[in-house]
Amino acid sequence: MTQQLTYRRCLTIAGSDPSGGAGLQADLKTFSALGCYGMSAIVAVVDENTVGVTGVHPVPVNFVSGQIRSCLDDIGADAVKIGMLHSSELIIAVRDTLAGYDIPGGIVIDPVMVATSGDPLLRSDAIATLRDCLIPTARVITPNIPEAEILLDSRLTSQSQLPEAARRLSRDGRVSVLLKAGHLTDDTLTDIFYNAEDGTVTSLSSPRLDTVNTHGTGCTLSSAVAAHLAQGLPLTDAVVAAKDYITAAITAGARYKIGHGHGPVHHFHALWASPETEKDVKNA
Repeated sequence: MTQQLTYRRCLTIAGSDPSGGAGLQADLKTFSALGCYGMSAIVAVVDENTVGVTGVHPVPVNFVSGQIRSCLDDIGADAVKIGMLHSSELIIAVRDTLAGYDIPGGIVIDPVMVATSGDPLLRSDAIATLRDCLIPTARVITPNIPEAEILLDSRLTSQSQLPEAARRLSRDGRVSVLLKAGHLTDDTLTDIFYNAEDGTVTSLSSPRLDTVNTHGTGCTLSSAVAAHLAQGLPLTDAVVAAKDYITAAITAGARYKIGHGHGPVHHFHALWASPETEKDVKNA
């Protein structure tokens, strides 16, 4: 008799990006690229593209909770990634719905507040709810510097501030923090990972690439962390692997032109390239 196989399962709870570079579309691409079975609970239909956000159409809160339960009651999840949650009511509902389930790899939260284009995605009254009610339930959060500044209510202007900022964001050592350094101006990007489970701090460095194709990088990185946790990697190893994945995806995506603004990364860089890109590489 043939042995039945099982998938590593990841659920994303996020908004939809019709242009395919960010939001749950980026999450599902990342899960697939990293060998996981992806599911999604849509919290909002977002009218956006590589240039900017035109509008956000929220999904009713009860319907979001229903999507989560439908996935977890039937299929379950080894890890959950949470992206854009636009209101306090939705944040509380997602927290309460997830509380009833065992998620071995834990919850990864990308505290999305502003799009790459600069458009706000989170209501101002929901920031305190996100910080005080949902973030404490996470295993890992992945803020960028503007998001960290909002959560900490203080400015971060230099690399030397990031380790202490990550510790402060950890909620007294309860939540691990991957603090992204992309908004600093240094030639080398050095993200800081504070592992609240063992108290270690890891510096994750990569060269700064001259590219506009950064749409969805935050979504992709947090989903990669969730995918590696679903695969059973230890926490720091999962974050390091996710950093390597996003760096390679940005590098590969920089060679492409898509859209008129901030294009996407290449989620499937390890699996395929366009014929034109392959030709360029061979002739280089």
